[in-house]
Amino acid sequence: QVQLVESGGGLVQPGGSLRLSCAASGSIFSINFMGWYRQAPGKRRELVAVIFSDDSTNSADSVKGRFTISRDNAKNTVYLQMNALKPEDTAVYYCNAEVVNTSGYQRGYWGQGTQVTVSP
Repeated sequence: QVQLVESGGGLVQPGGSLRLSCAASGSIFSINFMGWYRQAPGKRRELVAVIFSDDSTNSADSVKGRFTISRDNAKNTVYLQMNALKPEDTAVYYCNAEVVNTSGYQRGYWGQGTQVTVSP
């Protein structure tokens, strides 16, 4: 069993910053990638950023230059540094990871979500 636990969401004013964290724990052999998705009310869940085991990254055009994804492999933790936040960044942010467990079985996992609200 693998769990993803997110932290760091909250309320921030436009132009402010937040840092999200997501720690994976459990029967982990390796992690192929970790990433962040978000879902605003009435909208579909969308990819924000992802980081792969070779440290390559990909991110949505809407966050390029403002958000940075990073990873601490020793802690099985992924971070999302969010700067210059805009009201349109308001959403529930979900951590996602593709994990190979100690039995060699590979599957994706989701965190429970953390609310980010950008408002004056």
